[in-house]
Amino acid sequence: MIARRIVPVLNELLDSNSAVALIGPRQVGKTTLALDVSKKRASIYLDLESDADRAKLAEPELYLDQHKDKLVILDEVHRLPNLFQDLRGLIDRGRRAGRRSGQFLLLGPASVDLLKQSGETLAGRISYLEMYPIDGLEVPPRELETLWLRGGFPDSLLAANDRVSLRWRQDFIRTYLERDIPQLGPRIPAETLRRFWMMLAHHQSGLLNAAELARSLGVDGKTVASYLDLLVDLLLVRRLEPWHANVGKRLVKSPKVYVRDSGLTHALLGLGTTEQLLGHPIAGASWEAFAVETMIASAPAGTSANFYRTAAGAEIDLLLTPPAGRPWGIEIKRSLSPKVEKGFYQACVDLQPERRIVIYPGQESVPLKNDVTAMPLPMAATLIGQA
Repeated sequence: MIARRIVPVLNELLDSNSAVALIGPRQVGKTTLALDVSKKRASIYLDLESDADRAKLAEPELYLDQHKDKLVILDEVHRLPNLFQDLRGLIDRGRRAGRRSGQFLLLGPASVDLLKQSGETLAGRISYLEMYPIDGLEVPPRELETLWLRGGFPDSLLAANDRVSLRWRQDFIRTYLERDIPQLGPRIPAETLRRFWMMLAHHQSGLLNAAELARSLGVDGKTVASYLDLLVDLLLVRRLEPWHANVGKRLVKSPKVYVRDSGLTHALLGLGTTEQLLGHPIAGASWEAFAVETMIASAPAGTSANFYRTAAGAEIDLLLTPPAGRPWGIEIKRSLSPKVEKGFYQACVDLQPERRIVIYPGQESVPLKNDVTAMPLPMAATLIGQA
Protein backbone atom coordinates (compact mmCIF):
# COMPACT_ATOMS: atom_id res chain seq x y z
CA MET A 1 0.00 0.00 0.00
CA ILE A 2 1.31 3.44 -0.94
CA ALA A 3 1.61 5.65 2.13
CA ARG A 4 -0.66 8.66 1.68
CA ARG A 5 0.39 12.06 3.03
CA ILE A 6 -3.22 12.86 3.84
CA VAL A 7 -3.37 10.35 6.74
CA PRO A 8 -2.04 12.68 9.50
CA VAL A 9 -4.39 15.45 8.33
CA LEU A 10 -7.38 13.10 8.44
CA ASN A 11 -6.50 11.88 11.94
CA GLU A 12 -6.09 15.45 13.14
CA LEU A 13 -9.52 16.39 11.81
CA LEU A 14 -11.13 13.31 13.38
CA ASP A 15 -9.56 14.27 16.71
CA SER A 16 -10.97 17.80 16.56
CA ASN A 17 -14.34 17.51 14.76
CA SER A 18 -17.54 15.57 15.36
CA ALA A 19 -17.85 14.64 11.68
CA VAL A 20 -15.38 14.63 8.80
CA ALA A 21 -16.34 14.29 5.13
CA LEU A 22 -13.60 12.74 3.00
CA ILE A 23 -14.46 13.66 -0.57
CA GLY A 24 -12.83 12.96 -3.90
CA PRO A 25 -13.32 11.23 -7.25
CA ARG A 26 -14.28 7.57 -7.33
CA GLN A 27 -11.51 4.97 -7.04
CA VAL A 28 -9.07 7.49 -5.57
CA GLY A 29 -8.57 5.37 -2.43
CA LYS A 30 -11.03 6.85 0.08
CA THR A 31 -12.37 3.49 1.27
CA THR A 32 -8.89 1.95 1.57
CA LEU A 33 -7.74 4.92 3.62
CA ALA A 34 -10.82 4.84 5.87
CA LEU A 35 -10.43 1.12 6.54
CA ASP A 36 -6.78 1.69 7.41
CA VAL A 37 -7.80 4.43 9.87
CA SER A 38 -10.44 2.11 11.35
CA LYS A 39 -7.74 -0.40 12.37
CA LYS A 40 -6.28 2.15 14.78
CA ARG A 41 -9.47 3.20 16.58
CA ALA A 42 -12.75 1.59 17.60
CA SER A 43 -14.88 1.80 14.45
CA ILE A 44 -17.77 0.40 12.48
CA TYR A 45 -17.90 0.51 8.67
CA LEU A 46 -21.10 0.67 6.61
CA ASP A 47 -21.16 0.63 2.81
CA LEU A 48 -24.38 2.35 1.75
CA GLU A 49 -24.20 0.78 -1.71
CA SER A 50 -24.88 -2.52 0.06
CA ASP A 51 -28.56 -3.38 0.51
CA ALA A 52 -27.74 -5.13 3.79
CA ASP A 53 -25.97 -2.09 5.25
CA ARG A 54 -28.69 0.29 4.05
CA ALA A 55 -31.27 -1.94 5.74
CA LYS A 56 -29.43 -1.51 9.05
CA LEU A 57 -30.14 2.23 8.78
CA ALA A 58 -33.89 1.87 8.29
CA GLU A 59 -34.05 3.34 11.80
CA PRO A 60 -30.75 5.24 11.84
CA GLU A 61 -30.93 6.72 15.34
CA LEU A 62 -31.86 3.36 16.85
CA TYR A 63 -28.99 1.53 15.11
CA LEU A 64 -26.27 4.16 15.39
CA ASP A 65 -27.02 4.84 19.04
CA GLN A 66 -25.73 1.31 19.73
CA HIS A 67 -22.33 2.41 18.35
CA LYS A 68 -22.12 5.83 19.95
CA ASP A 69 -18.67 5.11 21.41
CA LYS A 70 -17.20 4.20 18.02
CA LEU A 71 -16.15 6.04 14.90
CA VAL A 72 -18.94 5.34 12.41
CA ILE A 73 -17.66 5.22 8.83
CA LEU A 74 -20.38 5.73 6.24
CA ASP A 75 -19.22 4.99 2.70
CA GLU A 76 -21.17 6.29 -0.32
CA VAL A 77 -23.13 8.48 2.08
CA HIS A 78 -24.81 10.33 -0.81
CA ARG A 79 -26.98 7.22 -1.29
CA LEU A 80 -29.00 8.23 1.79
CA PRO A 81 -29.35 12.02 1.61
CA ASN A 82 -32.04 12.04 4.29
CA LEU A 83 -29.56 10.60 6.77
CA PHE A 84 -27.91 13.96 7.48
CA GLN A 85 -30.80 15.16 9.63
CA ASP A 86 -30.47 12.09 11.84
CA LEU A 87 -26.69 12.56 12.06
CA ARG A 88 -27.23 16.07 13.31
CA GLY A 89 -29.27 14.83 16.25
CA LEU A 90 -26.78 12.07 17.05
CA ILE A 91 -23.85 14.49 16.94
CA ASP A 92 -25.59 16.97 19.23
CA ARG A 93 -26.51 14.19 21.64
CA GLY A 94 -22.90 12.98 21.66
CA ARG A 95 -21.64 16.50 22.33
CA ARG A 96 -23.94 16.88 25.31
CA ALA A 97 -22.55 13.60 26.62
CA GLY A 98 -19.02 15.00 26.34
CA ARG A 99 -17.95 13.41 23.05
CA ARG A 100 -17.02 16.34 20.84
CA SER A 101 -14.92 14.63 18.17
CA GLY A 102 -14.46 11.48 16.14
CA GLN A 103 -18.11 10.45 15.80
CA PHE A 104 -18.56 10.11 12.02
CA LEU A 105 -16.37 9.75 8.94
CA LEU A 106 -18.40 10.27 5.76
CA LEU A 107 -17.06 9.12 2.40
CA GLY A 108 -18.45 10.22 -0.92
CA PRO A 109 -17.86 11.91 -4.24
CA ALA A 110 -17.51 15.68 -4.35
CA SER A 111 -21.00 16.18 -5.68
CA VAL A 112 -22.73 19.53 -5.35
CA ASP A 113 -25.76 17.91 -3.72
CA LEU A 114 -23.66 16.13 -1.10
CA LEU A 115 -21.78 19.27 -0.14
CA LYS A 116 -24.99 21.31 -0.02
CA GLN A 117 -26.95 18.78 2.03
CA SER A 118 -24.20 18.14 4.55
CA GLY A 119 -23.26 21.82 4.75
CA GLU A 120 -26.79 22.98 5.45
CA THR A 121 -27.68 20.22 7.92
CA LEU A 122 -24.34 19.75 9.71
CA ALA A 123 -23.13 23.35 9.70
CA GLY A 124 -20.61 23.84 12.49
CA ARG A 125 -20.35 20.10 13.06
CA ILE A 126 -18.50 18.87 9.98
CA SER A 127 -15.11 19.44 8.37
CA TYR A 128 -14.28 18.63 4.74
CA LEU A 129 -11.09 17.05 3.41
CA GLU A 130 -10.39 16.56 -0.27
CA MET A 131 -8.47 13.45 -1.26
CA TYR A 132 -6.27 13.82 -4.32
CA PRO A 133 -4.95 11.02 -6.53
CA ILE A 134 -1.42 9.87 -5.71
CA ASP A 135 1.00 12.74 -6.33
CA GLY A 136 4.69 13.20 -7.03
CA LEU A 137 5.70 13.17 -3.35
CA GLU A 138 4.07 9.79 -2.70
CA VAL A 139 6.17 7.75 -5.14
CA PRO A 140 9.96 7.31 -5.42
CA PRO A 141 11.58 9.75 -7.89
CA ARG A 142 12.35 6.88 -10.28
CA GLU A 143 8.59 6.22 -10.64
CA LEU A 144 7.66 9.82 -11.45
CA GLU A 145 7.47 9.19 -15.21
CA THR A 146 5.16 6.21 -14.65
CA LEU A 147 2.96 8.33 -12.39
CA TRP A 148 2.79 11.02 -15.08
CA LEU A 149 1.82 8.50 -17.76
CA ARG A 150 -0.70 6.47 -15.78
CA GLY A 151 -2.02 9.09 -13.38
CA GLY A 152 -2.58 8.88 -9.66
CA PHE A 153 -5.57 6.54 -9.35
CA PRO A 154 -4.13 3.54 -7.45
CA ASP A 155 -5.55 0.81 -9.69
CA SER A 156 -4.17 2.55 -12.77
CA LEU A 157 -0.76 3.35 -11.30
CA LEU A 158 -0.22 -0.14 -9.85
CA ALA A 159 -1.50 -2.06 -12.90
CA ALA A 160 0.61 -4.95 -14.20
CA ASN A 161 1.55 -3.06 -17.39
CA ASP A 162 0.71 0.03 -19.44
CA ARG A 163 -1.94 -1.80 -21.49
CA VAL A 164 -3.87 -2.92 -18.39
CA SER A 165 -3.54 0.57 -16.91
CA LEU A 166 -4.95 2.24 -20.04
CA ARG A 167 -7.87 -0.20 -20.16
CA TRP A 168 -8.67 0.55 -16.49
CA ARG A 169 -8.72 4.31 -17.16
CA GLN A 170 -10.88 3.91 -20.25
CA ASP A 171 -13.36 1.82 -18.24
CA PHE A 172 -13.23 4.40 -15.44
CA ILE A 173 -14.14 7.19 -17.86
CA ARG A 174 -16.96 5.12 -19.37
CA THR A 175 -18.37 4.27 -15.94
CA TYR A 176 -18.23 7.89 -14.82
CA LEU A 177 -20.02 9.08 -17.95
CA GLU A 178 -22.68 6.37 -18.12
CA ARG A 179 -23.38 5.65 -14.45
CA ASP A 180 -21.85 7.99 -11.89
CA ILE A 181 -22.40 11.45 -13.37
CA PRO A 182 -26.09 10.79 -14.16
CA GLN A 183 -26.52 9.81 -10.49
CA LEU A 184 -24.62 12.81 -9.13
CA GLY A 185 -25.57 15.64 -11.43
CA PRO A 186 -27.95 16.78 -14.15
CA ARG A 187 -28.86 14.49 -17.03
CA ILE A 188 -26.31 15.10 -19.78
CA PRO A 189 -25.90 12.82 -22.81
CA ALA A 190 -22.84 10.67 -22.10
CA GLU A 191 -21.43 11.09 -25.61
CA THR A 192 -21.72 14.88 -25.46
CA LEU A 193 -19.93 15.01 -22.12
CA ARG A 194 -17.26 12.63 -23.44
CA ARG A 195 -16.60 14.95 -26.40
CA PHE A 196 -16.38 17.91 -24.06
CA TRP A 197 -13.98 16.08 -21.75
CA MET A 198 -11.82 15.11 -24.75
CA MET A 199 -11.75 18.72 -25.97
CA LEU A 200 -10.46 19.82 -22.57
CA ALA A 201 -7.75 17.15 -22.81
CA HIS A 202 -6.72 18.41 -26.26
CA HIS A 203 -6.55 21.96 -24.86
CA GLN A 204 -4.76 20.87 -21.67
CA SER A 205 -3.42 23.85 -19.68
CA GLY A 206 -4.84 26.30 -22.24
CA LEU A 207 -6.96 29.37 -21.67
CA LEU A 208 -10.67 28.69 -21.57
CA ASN A 209 -12.41 29.66 -24.80
CA ALA A 210 -16.05 28.87 -24.05
CA ALA A 211 -17.29 30.22 -27.38
CA GLU A 212 -15.00 27.89 -29.35
CA LEU A 213 -16.03 24.89 -27.25
CA ALA A 214 -19.69 25.79 -27.67
CA ARG A 215 -19.36 25.95 -31.46
CA SER A 216 -17.59 22.60 -31.55
CA LEU A 217 -20.30 20.95 -29.46
CA GLY A 218 -23.21 22.72 -31.13
CA VAL A 219 -24.50 24.19 -27.86
CA ASP A 220 -24.56 27.65 -26.32
CA GLY A 221 -22.04 29.20 -23.95
CA LYS A 222 -24.21 28.70 -20.85
CA THR A 223 -24.41 24.96 -21.55
CA VAL A 224 -20.61 24.76 -21.86
CA ALA A 225 -20.31 26.61 -18.56
CA SER A 226 -22.64 24.10 -16.89
CA TYR A 227 -20.63 21.16 -18.27
CA LEU A 228 -17.42 22.71 -16.99
CA ASP A 229 -18.92 23.49 -13.58
CA LEU A 230 -20.00 19.85 -13.25
CA LEU A 231 -16.54 18.43 -14.00
CA VAL A 232 -14.89 21.01 -11.71
CA ASP A 233 -17.31 20.18 -8.88
CA LEU A 234 -16.55 16.47 -9.31
CA LEU A 235 -12.81 17.26 -8.92
CA LEU A 236 -12.05 15.89 -12.40
CA VAL A 237 -11.12 19.22 -13.98
CA ARG A 238 -9.36 22.25 -12.50
CA ARG A 239 -10.14 25.82 -13.38
CA LEU A 240 -6.99 27.78 -12.53
CA GLU A 241 -7.97 31.41 -12.08
CA PRO A 242 -5.74 34.29 -13.23
CA TRP A 243 -3.97 36.48 -10.69
CA HIS A 244 -5.87 39.71 -10.11
CA ALA A 245 -4.00 42.59 -8.53
CA ASN A 246 -3.50 46.28 -9.12
CA VAL A 247 -0.14 46.04 -10.90
CA GLY A 248 -0.90 48.61 -13.59
CA LYS A 249 -0.94 45.96 -16.34
CA ARG A 250 -3.55 44.62 -18.72
CA LEU A 251 -4.06 41.14 -17.28
CA VAL A 252 -5.50 38.09 -19.03
CA LYS A 253 -8.86 37.40 -17.39
CA SER A 254 -9.75 33.94 -18.78
CA PRO A 255 -8.93 30.98 -16.53
CA LYS A 256 -6.73 28.07 -17.53
CA VAL A 257 -8.53 24.73 -17.67
CA TYR A 258 -7.12 21.23 -17.55
CA VAL A 259 -8.01 17.64 -16.68
CA ARG A 260 -6.60 17.16 -13.19
CA ASP A 261 -5.33 13.59 -13.48
CA SER A 262 -2.67 13.17 -16.16
CA GLY A 263 -3.59 9.51 -16.64
CA LEU A 264 -7.17 10.43 -17.55
CA THR A 265 -5.84 13.05 -19.97
CA HIS A 266 -3.74 10.44 -21.73
CA ALA A 267 -6.60 7.90 -21.77
CA LEU A 268 -8.95 10.45 -23.34
CA LEU A 269 -6.33 11.01 -26.05
CA GLY A 270 -5.59 7.28 -26.50
CA LEU A 271 -1.97 7.56 -25.29
CA GLY A 272 -1.04 4.32 -23.56
CA THR A 273 2.77 4.29 -23.53
CA THR A 274 5.54 6.74 -22.73
CA GLU A 275 6.69 6.65 -26.36
CA GLN A 276 3.24 7.64 -27.60
CA LEU A 277 3.00 10.40 -25.01
CA LEU A 278 6.41 11.92 -25.73
CA GLY A 279 5.63 11.94 -29.45
CA HIS A 280 2.33 13.78 -28.98
CA PRO A 281 2.00 17.58 -29.07
CA ILE A 282 0.21 17.51 -25.70
CA ALA A 283 3.29 16.24 -23.82
CA GLY A 284 4.50 19.65 -22.61
CA ALA A 285 1.05 20.84 -21.54
CA SER A 286 0.36 17.50 -19.84
CA TRP A 287 3.62 17.73 -17.87
CA GLU A 288 2.71 21.27 -16.83
CA ALA A 289 -0.71 20.19 -15.53
CA PHE A 290 0.88 17.21 -13.74
CA ALA A 291 3.39 19.48 -12.00
CA VAL A 292 0.72 22.05 -11.11
CA GLU A 293 -1.45 19.39 -9.45
CA THR A 294 1.47 18.02 -7.44
CA MET A 295 2.45 21.51 -6.27
CA ILE A 296 -1.10 22.42 -5.25
CA ALA A 297 -1.52 19.10 -3.42
CA SER A 298 1.76 19.69 -1.56
CA ALA A 299 1.10 23.30 -0.57
CA PRO A 300 -0.08 24.19 2.97
CA ALA A 301 -3.81 24.36 3.61
CA GLY A 302 -5.23 27.74 2.61
CA THR A 303 -2.70 28.34 -0.17
CA SER A 304 -4.23 30.12 -3.16
CA ALA A 305 -3.28 28.98 -6.68
CA ASN A 306 -3.30 31.22 -9.77
CA PHE A 307 -1.40 31.94 -12.93
CA TYR A 308 -0.18 35.31 -14.19
CA ARG A 309 -0.28 36.59 -17.75
CA THR A 310 -0.38 40.09 -19.21
CA ALA A 311 -1.28 41.30 -22.67
CA ALA A 312 2.38 42.32 -23.10
CA GLY A 313 3.59 38.72 -22.69
CA ALA A 314 4.71 38.57 -19.06
CA GLU A 315 3.75 35.13 -17.75
CA ILE A 316 4.14 32.77 -14.79
CA ASP A 317 2.67 29.27 -15.08
CA LEU A 318 1.76 28.96 -11.40
CA LEU A 319 1.57 31.40 -8.50
CA LEU A 320 1.19 29.78 -5.10
CA THR A 321 0.46 32.15 -2.22
CA PRO A 322 0.73 30.50 1.21
CA PRO A 323 -1.46 31.89 4.02
CA ALA A 324 -0.09 35.24 5.19
CA GLY A 325 2.82 34.91 2.76
CA ARG A 326 4.03 36.32 -0.54
CA PRO A 327 3.48 34.41 -3.80
CA TRP A 328 5.92 31.88 -5.19
CA GLY A 329 6.51 32.18 -8.94
CA ILE A 330 6.77 28.75 -10.58
CA GLU A 331 7.59 28.05 -14.23
CA ILE A 332 7.30 24.51 -15.61
CA LYS A 333 9.48 23.15 -18.42
CA ARG A 334 9.61 19.70 -19.98
CA SER A 335 13.31 19.97 -20.83
CA LEU A 336 16.56 18.84 -19.21
CA SER A 337 18.06 22.20 -20.22
CA PRO A 338 15.26 24.59 -19.24
CA LYS A 339 15.34 27.95 -20.94
CA VAL A 340 13.47 30.68 -19.11
CA GLU A 341 11.80 33.19 -21.40
CA LYS A 342 11.86 36.93 -20.99
CA GLY A 343 8.18 36.90 -20.02
CA PHE A 344 8.89 35.03 -16.78
CA TYR A 345 11.57 37.49 -15.72
CA GLN A 346 9.26 40.39 -16.56
CA ALA A 347 6.46 38.85 -14.51
CA CYS A 348 8.86 38.49 -11.58
CA VAL A 349 9.66 42.21 -11.85
CA ASP A 350 5.90 42.93 -11.73
CA LEU A 351 5.09 40.70 -8.75
CA GLN A 352 8.35 40.30 -6.81
CA PRO A 353 7.61 36.70 -5.75
CA GLU A 354 9.28 35.29 -2.65
CA ARG A 355 10.70 32.29 -4.54
CA ARG A 356 11.41 31.93 -8.27
CA ILE A 357 11.43 28.28 -9.31
CA VAL A 358 11.63 26.45 -12.62
CA ILE A 359 10.43 22.85 -12.37
CA TYR A 360 12.14 20.53 -14.83
CA PRO A 361 12.52 16.72 -15.17
CA GLY A 362 16.16 16.71 -14.02
CA GLN A 363 17.68 15.27 -10.85
CA GLU A 364 19.40 18.22 -9.18
CA SER A 365 18.93 21.87 -8.29
CA VAL A 366 20.57 24.29 -10.72
CA PRO A 367 20.86 28.06 -10.08
CA LEU A 368 19.89 30.33 -12.98
CA LYS A 369 20.18 34.08 -13.30
CA ASN A 370 18.07 36.66 -11.44
CA ASP A 371 17.55 34.46 -8.34
CA VAL A 372 15.79 31.74 -10.34
CA THR A 373 16.46 28.10 -9.44
CA ALA A 374 15.69 25.07 -11.60
CA MET A 375 14.82 22.02 -9.55
CA PRO A 376 13.09 18.63 -9.81
CA LEU A 377 9.37 18.42 -9.07
CA PRO A 378 9.70 16.48 -5.77
CA MET A 379 12.19 19.04 -4.44
CA ALA A 380 9.93 21.97 -5.34
CA ALA A 381 6.88 20.23 -3.85
CA THR A 382 8.76 19.55 -0.61
CA LEU A 383 9.79 23.22 -0.38
CA ILE A 384 6.27 24.59 -0.86
CA GLY A 385 5.02 22.12 1.75
CA GLN A 386 7.35 23.76 4.26
CA ALA A 387 6.26 27.33 3.43
